[in-house]
Amino acid sequence: MTMTTSIPDTLIHHHLDTQGLICPEPVMMLHRVIRKADGGEVIEILATDPATTRDIPNFCRHLGHELIGQETLAENVSLDADPNEITIDSDDDTLASVTLYRYLVKKKMA
Repeated sequence: MTMTTSIPDTLIHHHLDTQGLICPEPVMMLHRVIRKADGGEVIEILATDPATTRDIPNFCRHLGHELIGQETLAENVSLDADPNEITIDSDDDTLASVTLYRYLVKKKMA
């Protein structure tokens, strides 16, 4: 059981869905959205890459943006995959499952 911190109701200006993408894509996409956002605006990021739990807080710390919230929304979520594209040989038929993370990042004021 993982601890989740509940994020208070915050006005979200930008939604970034990086589910299924792996490092460095989610942070690169966040960088692009942050560049377009105005100071003080909030970006919500949904991600399934566990590396984002390290990368997004580091991104905020290095660039001076505020990580308002970080939470685990769901664990063992099955990714909808085309069965024809799955080439892993295994004895059981378990679907690839992922953990869904959510972040709220507030862009620093100029």
